[in-house]
Amino acid sequence: MEEEMQVETDPERLTLLYDRFKDVCLVEKEVWKEIYMPRQVTKGAILTNVQERYDVIIDDPEIEDTLEANIPLGGQALAAAIQEYKAHIRFVKK
Repeated sequence: MEEEMQVETDPERLTLLYDRFKDVCLVEKEVWKEIYMPRQVTKGAILTNVQERYDVIIDDPEIEDTLEANIPLGGQALAAAIQEYKAHIRFVKK
């Protein structure tokens, strides 16, 4: 049985994911396909060592190449590229 894809759609969470994606790409010096975020907890104890894993899906290889080309230009350039092409970037919760 194939696991159902949970594409993130919450606007606030997406804002955090795009920012985290940018930071990870800058640190790793390449487009990274997997990121971790602190788990969302609506009630109960918050365990800071428990994270949610997201696969990063970019639906166009040219856009991935463009993002890659912006990494050496720094955070502002990469953030602008992510903003420009965010419709082509999805985060799938694992």
